[in-house]
Amino acid sequence: MPKLAANLHFLFQELPFLDRFRAAAEAGFHGVECLFPYEASAESIAERLERHRLTLALFNLPPGNREAGERGLGALPGREQEFAAGVEEALAYALATGGRRIHVLSGVWPEGRDKAEGERVLVGNLRRAAALAAPHGIELLLEPINPRDIPGYFLNTPQQAMAILDRVGRANVRLQLDLYHCQIVAGDLARHIRELLARIAHVQIAGVPERHEPDRGEVNFAYLLDLLDSLGYDGWVGCEYRPAAGTRQGLGWARRWGVG
Repeated sequence: MPKLAANLHFLFQELPFLDRFRAAAEAGFHGVECLFPYEASAESIAERLERHRLTLALFNLPPGNREAGERGLGALPGREQEFAAGVEEALAYALATGGRRIHVLSGVWPEGRDKAEGERVLVGNLRRAAALAAPHGIELLLEPINPRDIPGYFLNTPQQAMAILDRVGRANVRLQLDLYHCQIVAGDLARHIRELLARIAHVQIAGVPERHEPDRGEVNFAYLLDLLDSLGYDGWVGCEYRPAAGTRQGLGWARRWGVG
């Protein structure tokens, strides 16, 4: 059965961040993910995870200056030292909380600039970060993100991400496949799942196009979750969607999988 993880920066937003762990557990989730845990101490997050018997399935590297529109530093030339500092901070959180998967945000790429430079930077950053993470059993993930939600984002398609992963060539650098983003940029979700399964470390879902509950919109996520199950996927499925009318009210779609 798919293991559903609540994204605590999308779900239960009516509660303070640290209170969302309890809410997720009470709703039946056994795993959680978050965008940026750095608003709370690693120790306080670890305490909530232990208290509510939750696994931290995924979190992101620091994004840079979010207020200025930055969405990661992985591919940005001249920001390598800041990226390295973010890796150190994220690893400290992972070791304190038991998190074993960290999403490396590639960043927003300057319009008109040759992406070959960004690819070189991203590959180098990932190789150095992978060497630091590997002794701890920690994986680094790359996620393609559609340019509608984040205009100018460096990686948009699974094919672009796979090309980077092939160049990096490290076993602990893998694919984060958000099926919401994949549907918008590429479609053909079942084929992507089948072809990329061996490289996928984490899956995320949301209804398309509004990014509400997965039972809303144009994608049959029940079919896709069954497909993942039948193919033997044993990772987490992150629920990274915006509730249409409250988190608990919208969890009916997940009761089949023990949540809600």
